Amino acid sequence: MEFIKNISIIIDEVNYEDPGRLKEILQSYKHEKKGCCYIVKGTFEHLENLVVALPSARHQPSSATHRQTFQQDSHVSTHAKYLDVSGVVMDYIDQKCADKLNKIQGTKFLIKTQPDLRAVHSQSNSLVRVTFRPRCDSFYPSDRLHDDFVMQRFITFYQRTASDLQVTPVHLSPHECMGLQRKFPHLLFKPSNGNYEGTAMGPFAEIAKMNEFLSQNIQSSTKSPVNKVLADTPSSRTLGLSPTCSEDPEEETCPICMESVLAKDKKTLRCKHSFCKDCLKRAFYYKPVCPTCGEVYGILIGTQPDGGKMTVTQNSSSLLGYEKYGTIIIDYHIPSGIQKEEHPNPGQPYEGVSRRAYIPDSSEGRMILELLRRAFDQRLIFTIGRSTTSGRNNMVTWNDIHHKTSTHGGPTHYGYPDPHYLNRVRDELKVKGIE
Repeated sequence: MEFIKNISIIIDEVNYEDPGRLKEILQSYKHEKKGCCYIVKGTFEHLENLVVALPSARHQPSSATHRQTFQQDSHVSTHAKYLDVSGVVMDYIDQKCADKLNKIQGTKFLIKTQPDLRAVHSQSNSLVRVTFRPRCDSFYPSDRLHDDFVMQRFITFYQRTASDLQVTPVHLSPHECMGLQRKFPHLLFKPSNGNYEGTAMGPFAEIAKMNEFLSQNIQSSTKSPVNKVLADTPSSRTLGLSPTCSEDPEEETCPICMESVLAKDKKTLRCKHSFCKDCLKRAFYYKPVCPTCGEVYGILIGTQPDGGKMTVTQNSSSLLGYEKYGTIIIDYHIPSGIQKEEHPNPGQPYEGVSRRAYIPDSSEGRMILELLRRAFDQRLIFTIGRSTTSGRNNMVTWNDIHHKTSTHGGPTHYGYPDPHYLNRVRDELKVKGIE
């Protein structure tokens, strides 16, 4: 998980009964002292560790501070902080990322979703409210600081998860979907109106692996490919659906087909991950990245439909958090057309889209703009699939490079202020080999 960087907190020495212990704790952190206050800088992860260590310096607020903090915490308990986010994305996080969500909330806070996700997951455009509430009232400002950490870490995690999610239709029976669920545990399968219709949601790379798996097995047999997963037969093992452990020390298991691979048939990439030569060739034909770690090999070309335009203009108004700079406005237009072989439903029409995005007209913003131009030229900004907001299929959608489509509203509404956005989008572009 990525943590937001360059956070500062102020610690008042007079609130601690043991200044010597406080200094000892702070030795492990980058800090400076101004008067009786320490200014500590670091990532959320580092400062959370500091928050955990501070009670050992026996923090003792004065009676007045005690009463004031009690009133503040009582207010927080009654009016917990909250965010309104996509019910579809939260349903995925709740079912597939529960361990990460528990790590974010820790032992002192609760992250709850209202209404119950089971009541809204079928409504693709529904919003749910995520609340952040202490498990019990606290008198310590350090716990209030931790409260902000929890919320900001959730925002970062939510954005990175949402930007990588893709939804694709699957035409399989519930029994077959169960087989796919076991093979692809990071995907979330949802039934639709018909017995053989539904959707699969998950990270782009996992959706690609599933599509490749279905394509390969449909070509190799007229039987249902997923039934082969469910049946422990020699034919299923031949298709690479059951992991095998070879007794030959020169063999190892290919992560793609899960079959043993001899040294003479093995291809090892510079990232040290190894595969069957044929499996890797097929994977690189689809996307030239390591199937295990995602490192890019060569120039990555996406599935963005042809004929699109990217237009850039500037104006003098500023974005929240970038008051010293003007604004760069990016207008994308992808016309409607007919899907090609590289798209989910070749031969079917798709609906085009027009989108507007905003970045600050600073030196860093202009650098991001040039990277986005390269991504657009390499057809990486958009793809064709099911919209996570409208639920409609055969739509031009964002392709896991996060854009700010609003000038306000904060991170959860894809707007500003969001001081760490430019760093995040640079990382997303770097994953695709654009830096």
